[in-house]
Amino acid sequence: MKTCSLWIFGLLLISLTAANGINYFPENFVVAKRNDANPVTLICDTKTGGAVTWKFDGEAMEDDSFEDNIQQKGSNLILSEVDSPMLGEYSCWRGGEMLSSTYLLLEDEDEDELDSFISCRAKSYGCSFSCTWTHSKYAAVRLGLGHDCRQGLKSCHWVDDNKQLLDGGFQFELPHSLSPYAEESNRLELTAEAIINYTILRRTKSFYLRDIVQPDSPQIVKCQEVGQNLNVTIDPPTNWSTPHSFFTLEHQIEYVLKDDGETGRSLSPLIPKSISKLRVRCRDPLVVSAWSQWTPWKNVRAGQKNPCQYRKKEGKKKGGKKERRKKKEKKNKDAGLNQAS
Repeated sequence: MKTCSLWIFGLLLISLTAANGINYFPENFVVAKRNDANPVTLICDTKTGGAVTWKFDGEAMEDDSFEDNIQQKGSNLILSEVDSPMLGEYSCWRGGEMLSSTYLLLEDEDEDELDSFISCRAKSYGCSFSCTWTHSKYAAVRLGLGHDCRQGLKSCHWVDDNKQLLDGGFQFELPHSLSPYAEESNRLELTAEAIINYTILRRTKSFYLRDIVQPDSPQIVKCQEVGQNLNVTIDPPTNWSTPHSFFTLEHQIEYVLKDDGETGRSLSPLIPKSISKLRVRCRDPLVVSAWSQWTPWKNVRAGQKNPCQYRKKEGKKKGGKKERRKKKEKKNKDAGLNQAS
């Protein structure tokens, strides 16, 4: 076979410069390692015999003008020692009909683990959890669960309808089929693929759902004075798994003492009465999950029916005065207009 290194190198370099790679996942692609001695085979999807021709990014590649590391065997194309100029779309044709198209991509050489790119969280033991991809370098990212995704099989159900964040990352919501009532014995296998230009990153990690559980902030329902203490009633977050008698939560209360401004914490709902404010958080005590975020600080006034809600009443009272003042001003204005007429 003749060689025409300059021709094909120039063609590929022009193509890469013009297209600057891709920012989506093509339907068919093959991943190669840079300068790997093992050849890569691009298969022409034809069900009948007969000669086929190959094109690279829409430009014909003549049978007698391949480089030594690009050879056609039958209807397939064999590529060895793949490097950047060889990346792009290869399509096979018979006459004027395109039979199939395959992108040749290069494996990303980034050695960082997936944990450095992604963080996942389950707000409950429900049927889904969320993941945030934080690496802004990549143009497109998709996630998948299970063996098929880890192997890169077409049967993998990828989640790629992601929401891009302002910082360039991506947000995902992944469904799963784990029973919330059964003891978790199998790890979830999460595979992530990320693409930039003609380079693709693929990483897999495994974890138990219980490892990523972090509830939302709980709700402070009321406070009731009991002697020298306050009994704080706390409800689980609205999206926490039910029944709550089965999916119990542990609550922690943080408070500020009124006299000296010292801060204290309690896992009991009973706390000192002489405090100026409090806030709460929760976690699953059975798996010792991550704590939720703290609720906003809530001011406390002793002697009230519900000492934790006095600010809400004050807000209503202030709002009422403001509304009455507006009505009075309008009434005076209307009276002035009537006198003028």
